[in-house]
Amino acid sequence: MIKILGALFILLATTWTGFESAKQFSERPRQLRQLKAALQSLEAEIMYGHLPLYDACTNIAKQMNKPLSWFFEDFAKRLKTGNQNVRDAWVESLHDIKRLTAFKQGEIEVLKQFGETLGQHDRASQQKHILLALTHLDREEKDAQEKQAKYEKMIKSLGFLSGLLLIVLLM
Repeated sequence: MIKILGALFILLATTWTGFESAKQFSERPRQLRQLKAALQSLEAEIMYGHLPLYDACTNIAKQMNKPLSWFFEDFAKRLKTGNQNVRDAWVESLHDIKRLTAFKQGEIEVLKQFGETLGQHDRASQQKHILLALTHLDREEKDAQEKQAKYEKMIKSLGFLSGLLLIVLLM
């Protein structure tokens, strides 16, 4: 009886580990879609709302789900204090939120490059920079979807099957 209970715990633990590992593959495309929507909202706020960057980011933070809402909240707070320029506030906010997201280095680099131009140009140029960032994020999203289709199911199955292997080896 104890062997069966132990085997069940091993199987549950390895299966759970497989599902948690595979979660990164499904979270990345979802968060990239949210990020693209946030940048489109930022474009609308800047172009048509004529809002300052602080107000635009505060509005976007209210519309987004976590962890992206945390990023825009943090960025807006850094802008409000006025101790940093826009680029430094963007990069530091990005650095703080990086570990809470499923973003890879490609998305981080796109966002850093976008942060270099944020708030330094007129509205028309800023719109072009937002569109450029969206184009790069589209490419990253396609890559994320390909990896999700390729690896997510395999990682889930690997977790379950490694549990079965471990049970067989221990019995």
